[in-house]
Amino acid sequence: MDRRFFIGGTLALGAGACIPPDQSPIGRLAAELRIIEAAGNGTLGVELYNTVTGLSVGINRSMRFGHASSFKFSLAALLLARAAAGTIDADKRVTWTEAEMLEYAPFTRERIATGATLRELAEATQTTSDNPAANILLRELGGPAALTAFWRSIGDDVSRVDRYEPEMNIVPPAEFRDTTTPAAMARTVAAIIYGNVLPEAERTMLKGWMVATETGLKRVRAGLPEGWVAGDKTGTSGLIGTDGNYIDIGFAEGPKGEPPITFACYFRARQAGDDMQARAQLTLSRVGRVIKEFAEPERGLPLVGKLY
Repeated sequence: MDRRFFIGGTLALGAGACIPPDQSPIGRLAAELRIIEAAGNGTLGVELYNTVTGLSVGINRSMRFGHASSFKFSLAALLLARAAAGTIDADKRVTWTEAEMLEYAPFTRERIATGATLRELAEATQTTSDNPAANILLRELGGPAALTAFWRSIGDDVSRVDRYEPEMNIVPPAEFRDTTTPAAMARTVAAIIYGNVLPEAERTMLKGWMVATETGLKRVRAGLPEGWVAGDKTGTSGLIGTDGNYIDIGFAEGPKGEPPITFACYFRARQAGDDMQARAQLTLSRVGRVIKEFAEPERGLPLVGKLY
């Protein structure tokens, strides 16, 4: 999908609706996102948030989507926040049993004999998306209610977690539990990575974990130009015979002083056989191209007060 496709599609979209297309910079970017959604044959929820100006653009930004594993980013942040505040010892070592193991456990399976520190569990939860690590860490921090309370404490009144892995992945479109919205999560990522939720050392640590996370290399980050620095946390869920949910949340920083952008992308791909994952990855990678356009200062987007 190149620039000609975007422009042509935008004009066709406006003409087809018999309504003049919004030719403002933000309007054009939103139209591009709509074209990406249509090409993907699914429902795309996106929020791109400029952490310097406070400006944002997106589609379906207030629609609720399940977290899947993307909640693990905030879980790791909660551990680092409590450790920095001195309310928990991040070097506390915990152990687990075979009964706590789940299907995807690249870290906890290897460490079942020796256990791990809470900090190691947080890093594994973020970088490898290890499911037992997330459950063990969530339990140690007070359960789903504690993570939801963390979001409320940093100004996110929307996001919530209600269950543990793997039950929390069962989120049909009408479900309210274990959900968030693109608008809420893009700002939560901004608050954690660029705000005062974490001290500088912990922010740097968490950003490093996000950059080292490889599960998103074929999603939003695949669409960013060479030279950009980005980190993310992905999520994937879906039952046999149902729609698949593909998620990518994170940050992107351009090489030419572009304002850092946080993003929250949720794609609900309609069941269409073996190509569903490839189609979802392509859809999310195309959002990466829009991030570059959104971050370009020369687009003349209005400056407003910084929110984080």
